[in-house]
Amino acid sequence: MIAYKVKGGKCLHGTVNTEGAKNALLPEIAGSILTDDVCFLENIPKLTDTENMLAAAKYIGASYEKDAAGRMLRIKTEKIKNIELPYELAGRLRASFLFAGAVLARTGFVRIAMPGGCDIGLRPIDLHLKGFSAMGAEVLKDGGYVSLSAAEGLRGGEIYLDFPSVGATENIMIAATLADGKTVIKNAAAEPEIEDLAEFLQRMGADIKGAGTDNIEISGKKKLYGAIHSVMPDRIEAGTFMTACGITGGDILIQNIIPVHMKPVTAKLREAGIVVIENENSIRVISNGRGSIVPIDIRTLPYPGFPTDMQAQMASLLTQASGTSLITETVFENRFRYVGELSRLGAVIRLNERTAVINGLGKDGNIYLTGTETEATDLRGGAALVIAALAAKGETTVTNASHIERGYQDFAGKLSRLGAEIARLDC
Repeated sequence: MIAYKVKGGKCLHGTVNTEGAKNALLPEIAGSILTDDVCFLENIPKLTDTENMLAAAKYIGASYEKDAAGRMLRIKTEKIKNIELPYELAGRLRASFLFAGAVLARTGFVRIAMPGGCDIGLRPIDLHLKGFSAMGAEVLKDGGYVSLSAAEGLRGGEIYLDFPSVGATENIMIAATLADGKTVIKNAAAEPEIEDLAEFLQRMGADIKGAGTDNIEISGKKKLYGAIHSVMPDRIEAGTFMTACGITGGDILIQNIIPVHMKPVTAKLREAGIVVIENENSIRVISNGRGSIVPIDIRTLPYPGFPTDMQAQMASLLTQASGTSLITETVFENRFRYVGELSRLGAVIRLNERTAVINGLGKDGNIYLTGTETEATDLRGGAALVIAALAAKGETTVTNASHIERGYQDFAGKLSRLGAEIARLDC
């Protein structure tokens, strides 16, 4: 078991670089299965989820290697060896289901276990299956597996998503690149990671228009080819460090980011009284920490709304605001599982269905966070506990930190280099 030990009270100062975005890389690994040529993916983050996705790709038939620094991935799937992905692999992460669209498009058949990942809500795959069915695939659910068959190949179709699901948009887009005819995805997700996937697929020869809008058109091709692509910077990692600086006070520069992707987070941090200065490829964050934070209301929404992957980190920040804040979660129903662990640190948070009412410092400033032992319940909730621990009095241990390392490369090391007193422990 991995744990982080944090001694609070240190301001953050210095410069930190973000890694490539996990949420862009994972669908791009799946997309590489579409061709028997070599693909190169650059700016690869060193994460547990990266390794789990590559393990699934290898089982399917991919061979891969990384450069000495681990920053570039060479991946080639000359032949699909297994059209079934077992639960042993698929259960490790949600993104494993993205192989369904790639293998189905390339071979006409796939059988894949229902995916796993963080327990933050049901995250049904119904919209994925709706898209495949509209493209001519036969769908069968059986004993925790989904079987998809399109013996004559997929054909283009018009698909309306009842909710702008990122995963469903990606899966349908991947499958449609080799379908016969045009596929139109209406009410598509518009996240930057969708645009990055589209750019990678276009480099492979795919014909995709409208990525980044709610209407995406894909004209299928007979064959795709190898490509070289650099994965976009991780906007959630950047937002996490912005929030960490906000709660502790200090002055940090976050490099290797695309500031326009950060607009929803930047706007709310500024509303909370934190100074955010945007540069071409970096953002500077300046904060006085406790006592200077203004209470705000947040509602998570699909992009360009406030990202659900940042609400837990913002909840930690708002425990130190001078008043009461509200966070309403509209995307995942179990996203507040971390609240009980934050309460162990002294946070005063009341849940009302999908809204968290966060009581900040109060007029007398008498609500303090105090160090204790806590447990990470999921990836972003774990990061939120670390953020709260940075501002708490005394020492906090965050156990089950393997959740955090699914999505953050060298999280403790980066915080330490910014001045935090934090250690990674192998228990």
